[in-house]
Amino acid sequence: MNPAQLSATIVDGLSALVDQGALTLPDGVPTEVTVERPRQKGHGDYATNVALQLAKKAGMNPRAFGELLAEQLRQAEGIAAVEVAGPGFLNITVEAGAQGQVAADIVAAGSSYGHTETLAGQKINVEFISANPTGPLHLGHTRWAVLGDAIGRVLSAAGAEVTREYYINDRGVQMNHFADSIIAAATGQPTPEDGYQGGYIDDLAKAVEAARPGIFELSGEERRTAVRAVGYELQLREQQEALAMFNTHFDVWFSELSLHESGSVPETLAHLKDLGHVFEEGGALWMRTTDFGDDKDRVLIKSDGELTYFASDTAYYLNKRSRGFDHCIYLLGADHHGYVGRLRAMAACVGDDPDRTLDVMIGQLVKILRDGAEVRLSKRAGTIVTLTELAEEIGVDPLRYSLARYPADSPLTLDIAEITRQSNDNPVYTVQYAHARVSSLLRNATDLGVTSASHPELLTHEKEGELLRALAEFPRVVASAAELREPHRVARYLEELAGTYHRFYDNCRVLPMGDEEITDLHRARLLLVEATRTVLANGLDLLGVSAPERM
Repeated sequence: MNPAQLSATIVDGLSALVDQGALTLPDGVPTEVTVERPRQKGHGDYATNVALQLAKKAGMNPRAFGELLAEQLRQAEGIAAVEVAGPGFLNITVEAGAQGQVAADIVAAGSSYGHTETLAGQKINVEFISANPTGPLHLGHTRWAVLGDAIGRVLSAAGAEVTREYYINDRGVQMNHFADSIIAAATGQPTPEDGYQGGYIDDLAKAVEAARPGIFELSGEERRTAVRAVGYELQLREQQEALAMFNTHFDVWFSELSLHESGSVPETLAHLKDLGHVFEEGGALWMRTTDFGDDKDRVLIKSDGELTYFASDTAYYLNKRSRGFDHCIYLLGADHHGYVGRLRAMAACVGDDPDRTLDVMIGQLVKILRDGAEVRLSKRAGTIVTLTELAEEIGVDPLRYSLARYPADSPLTLDIAEITRQSNDNPVYTVQYAHARVSSLLRNATDLGVTSASHPELLTHEKEGELLRALAEFPRVVASAAELREPHRVARYLEELAGTYHRFYDNCRVLPMGDEEITDLHRARLLLVEATRTVLANGLDLLGVSAPERM
């Protein structure tokens, strides 16, 4: 019996009490009840505070409510005991057979175990990298590449229809600076003011010439336009290849320039005028975002006629909504903190409820230490440490896991030596090693001719129960990670699960020794091990991290 099944049993118990007239709930019986593992041993397998939540509505003392519900639950199939503790908490012990069935259910579900329908029917857009196609992706992009991808994975696992989107900042003066920098590198000229430096520009110049021989023999604006187009294509391809290597995949690569070329921006401005949320002042066109909580109104068209980034942002949001997305998630860097209020106000200006359609996450900076010193980044100075370089030095798995196990709004310092160390104090090693250890045991079982089988009534050892309850928690952890946009919850869960498995293994012999006869207990425990491997693998996959079978 897992928490979801127990929740359903409690709901059935409440419904039965209402039908019997023993209980009155003016707001009706809840569709689900929170069930958690108790923190202290001896408090049963699961606990719920449902009596404390509903007693006042029922006009009862919480403990009396708890006693009434407890008596009803004691009659339910799969429940061994129910105790009322304190002011009305229910501590529930399930029958060994009901709990042991969890292992068979997990193995039968396989890679789908942990998936729920919590967010079924929701169509969600996750935009988690917005970058200029003028250079390699760097550390700031790396954190978003991990978190955005992991958020997309847990949302999908919770039943949502998810589109992962990359916003290409390919409109603006920086594209001309980019082209001029490549031309300067190819023709032996100094880097222009506001240009881009670094070895990657020299490499790009050679690649542009190879892609289109004679391109640098063109002159004036014709040359700049041609170099800009080829350089853009090559640099964007390099970003795409770097992200694919990093196990981060996008469904849509959206061009900012396309918004303007398609006429979306003028259409957006006309729509805003129809809604009455724009005004002219000082020769500029403004959106009156202060009507919806912004700290100041925002300029859409400057007095010189130039469109602002906010005009593009508004058109882009409406474009997403026109594609049918119910909810738009933005992952932005720490320097975009002011965007939360303006984006929410913008959504309200176009007629949406930002609490329902918009989620803006602000991430904090990441520092990387090498030999105790911070590795500093500067794209313009040419000393950038790229995503590719970091992944090559640290490894894709350690880097992804280390970035995924912290909340987005948590400042982060990672020491290369620590996150690549193969020891039990390194979380990614601990979790991957647990999977490898489980896989090794299963290979040994095959060699010994031991096959798993479901005998849930035999899994009565305390450590078996702890492992079963931990495994049963996985769907709830995934659903919570999706609803809160916090994939680090999966990482922390996996670390706890690894420790729980090791304690089980140390106390419960799985395989027979020597000439010992193979028993149903061996087979039942082997099924529990298989279930553990399934959950470890599924959890690591949600973080985009591999589950090695040997280490």
